[in-house]
Amino acid sequence: MNKNNKKQTMSSCDTCAYLVYDDEFEEYVCDVSMDEDDMSRLMSDSHYSCPFYKYGDEYSVVRKQM
Repeated sequence: MNKNNKKQTMSSCDTCAYLVYDDEFEEYVCDVSMDEDDMSRLMSDSHYSCPFYKYGDEYSVVRKQM
């Protein structure tokens, strides 16, 4: 995987609602229960998009109230 594809993948993970901080590992981790097949496709195929991705916009509720 080249650097451009890696950057694209990382930026989508950074905005995912399932990305949570793990105190034990002291880093952000994906909090979705994936099976082995999904995980291997996600890590190996640069064109595979995560089926669990959800945009984490915490202000979406506030915008609806306005």
